[in-house]
Amino acid sequence: MRLRPSKRVMLGLIAAVLAAIWASITSFPHRAGYASILDPLETVLLNARHSTFGAIEPPDDIVIVAIDDATLQAANPLGQGRGNLASIIERIATAGASVVAVDILLIDQGSPQGDRALASALGKVPSVIAVASSASPGVSSRGFPATQDELWPQAGFTDNSEVGIVNISTDHVGVPRHIPIVFTTSKGLQLSFAAQTAVLFSGKTLELSGETLKLGERIIPMDIGFQMPLRLAGPTGTVTTISALDVLQGAASNDLSGKAVIVGVTATGLGDRFPTPFDPDLPGVEVMATAIAQLIEGEVLRRDCIIRRVDFISVLLLAMVCSVLVLTRPLSIGFPLAVGALAGWMAVTWLVFPFGIWLSAALPLAGAGPPMALAALLRYAHERRRAASSAQAVTALKKFQSPVLSERIAENPDFLLEPAKIELVICFVDLSGFTLISQDLGPNKSEAFLKRFHTLLAETVHERDGIILNFMGDGALLVYGVFETSQQPADHALKAAFRIAKSTRQLGRDLGFAHPLGCRIGLHHGEVVLSRMGGDLHQQLTVTGDSVNLCSRLLEITKSEAATIAATDEFMSNLKDSVPRPIVHRSIFPVRGRDGQVSLNFWRL
Repeated sequence: MRLRPSKRVMLGLIAAVLAAIWASITSFPHRAGYASILDPLETVLLNARHSTFGAIEPPDDIVIVAIDDATLQAANPLGQGRGNLASIIERIATAGASVVAVDILLIDQGSPQGDRALASALGKVPSVIAVASSASPGVSSRGFPATQDELWPQAGFTDNSEVGIVNISTDHVGVPRHIPIVFTTSKGLQLSFAAQTAVLFSGKTLELSGETLKLGERIIPMDIGFQMPLRLAGPTGTVTTISALDVLQGAASNDLSGKAVIVGVTATGLGDRFPTPFDPDLPGVEVMATAIAQLIEGEVLRRDCIIRRVDFISVLLLAMVCSVLVLTRPLSIGFPLAVGALAGWMAVTWLVFPFGIWLSAALPLAGAGPPMALAALLRYAHERRRAASSAQAVTALKKFQSPVLSERIAENPDFLLEPAKIELVICFVDLSGFTLISQDLGPNKSEAFLKRFHTLLAETVHERDGIILNFMGDGALLVYGVFETSQQPADHALKAAFRIAKSTRQLGRDLGFAHPLGCRIGLHHGEVVLSRMGGDLHQQLTVTGDSVNLCSRLLEITKSEAATIAATDEFMSNLKDSVPRPIVHRSIFPVRGRDGQVSLNFWRL
């Protein structure tokens, strides 16, 4: 049973409202910037987008001076003396670097001589020193990340240098995702290490306004809490990297002029390490260099409140549209359309990524996928019930119509809405001797017998591709050749007639009737009108026309000739096989109610 338009509209509205509620609940943590159970899935999909489009161009103005394994073995600038670290920074300053950012915690006191040398070196070039926080209790009342247990450098170093907090926001598996720009610390507001370095390098003022960061003329969209989404550049070595040992030996002085130089540790087993889509063990100094480059000149990754609103609206619309499509359209149409809509939006989240737009890919799957799947299950169950109901209806219809006709009508309800002229084989069957037999049997037993006879008739006719259009008491109207499946309708009709006659006699003998039971059969081939008869509420298929009237009159002639089967010459001319039994005789007869005469062929069985 199909849904009426009004019910379909109501169902669509209910589906849209329920899907919108689900999408809103699913989207709330994302829109508010809270941690969500969808974060692991988003991590996988974001990593896949990074991997799909590969590494980006390394920044020109950023250079890493790496304290690598070779530097540790030869000079160890991390030792307590700090003299070699001072020499590295002094050589960087001498080489003409614009700014030096030291991504090393200088919290312990070294030798007086070494600390004085390092402080002096830091004073020769604009510099930034790292500050770390061992924990983050949350967000302050001003909306910035709050720190605790800060690890500040020795006071002597901060006299000549700025400081910046090096904490990075990572996802649940440790992949760096955001760089906070400002922190609320025990000493007040403090810029991050990356932001402080960018300010010194550019020589411009940093402003936070609304949802954006403005560094001179450069505007960078910020995520919630003034955190900058990090566009990971590539594997280790993407940012230009020079060994600190080469700097100590004076081999890299020409490569540092006018650069923002980040000094950090890349030696094995030391310093922070982060897994990324490009490298499972990326040094923290490279992550920090990427963030600084992004602030100064590099490609940004936009995920601000506007993008989060786009995520929310898109998942809301997807959930509603997909659910409505599945529930109000046939499942074979609605479900592919809904899947296509969801896949199309997923493609959008992929295709905009190279342009620096981070749309959520997990949210559409979680927000629209379950409502769509539930709608599909409900639609599938509905169509199964409807199919079962249709099957029951067809089964019931077959009891009132020929099974072949019932199936055709079920497949095409518009079958024969317009009458059709067609050449057919018409066959009338009538029991002989049944009047006397029915007197002996009585009404109930007569009805039971007729059921057996009709069953015998139906089995025989259907085996030969015939159709029983109507049972008429102890007779029936049959036709052959309605559908293209019957290639030899006349041959099938004649063979069925012989079998019906033989089976009818045998049935009478089996039941032990006191009077002989037989039948009379008339066969004719001619043009008829095949149509639906009746009103809009009740119809039946039937044939009309002169050929039908002629065939019905053959039963009278068959009786008068004491024959079993009578067939017209028109019928005989359509036989393709040889006649199974010899014709008893042929003759020409007038037909009651019809002008002219007809040539008939008779068989007695």
